Amino acid sequence: MTSIVSAKGLSKSYGQFKALDNASFEIETGKIVGLIGPNGAGKTTALRCLLGLATFDGDLKVLGKNPHKQRIELMKEVAYIADTAVLPKWITVTQLLDYLDVIHPNFSREKAESFLSQTDIRATSRVQELSKGMVTQLHLATTISIDAKLMVLDEPTLGLDIVYRKRFYEQLLNDYFDEERTVLITTHQVEEIEPLLTDLMFIKQGRIILDTDMESVAQRYTEVEVKADLVDKALAFNPISQTRMLGGMVMVFENTPRDTLKELGPCRNTSVADLFVAKMSDKS
Repeated sequence: MTSIVSAKGLSKSYGQFKALDNASFEIETGKIVGLIGPNGAGKTTALRCLLGLATFDGDLKVLGKNPHKQRIELMKEVAYIADTAVLPKWITVTQLLDYLDVIHPNFSREKAESFLSQTDIRATSRVQELSKGMVTQLHLATTISIDAKLMVLDEPTLGLDIVYRKRFYEQLLNDYFDEERTVLITTHQVEEIEPLLTDLMFIKQGRIILDTDMESVAQRYTEVEVKADLVDKALAFNPISQTRMLGGMVMVFENTPRDTLKELGPCRNTSVADLFVAKMSDKS
């Protein structure tokens, strides 16, 4: 599988603060990757480096290019939606499509219009007349209509209600993603993107602490409801996290055979949200 992003020893400091600390990772073509981390962990800094918006130390290639030195060429093949992305309030939908038709060589107006025909957005509407959900739909329509090999989404559905969030991801899958394209998502709404993901990365204090595919997550991590009288026995297997519940504890184990853990209580696959909490609190 070809790597669309390759980072080795990626570092970025702001004064004494290390936003990225020797981070190394690969993102393969045809994947949907979740980059998950707490506030201040380095997610947005990593995206800024990938998009050529920030200088960096280490080796970083996106589509085989140095994003800082070859940004103009790179951005012809990359689409980006940020949590702070805004469109000019005075512009109409038609004017926006006119503008993109002129400036971007890989923009398909026909595809954008087809997408927008499925919404309540009128061609004559100005951005200032649209709801936040409609603005996000408009932004998505223009973005997925660019023939890009990599789409980067930084908290793309921030502030939207659950209906719009669900519709956003459905449209992303149906109208953009295929085996030749790659999506990188950062979000705090982990539960909503979990079904979409093929791969998962956790970042903590500028370091990548987990980089794996979703199939391996199911194989490596197990969550167990441990009854109170078996807690001491369970602790001997070194859980990476433990949470009290009525009548016992919920523990997450890494690389411990599930047949062994079944003796302690009901076992289940660990959700990405629960795994994230476990890995962030893990002191090992």
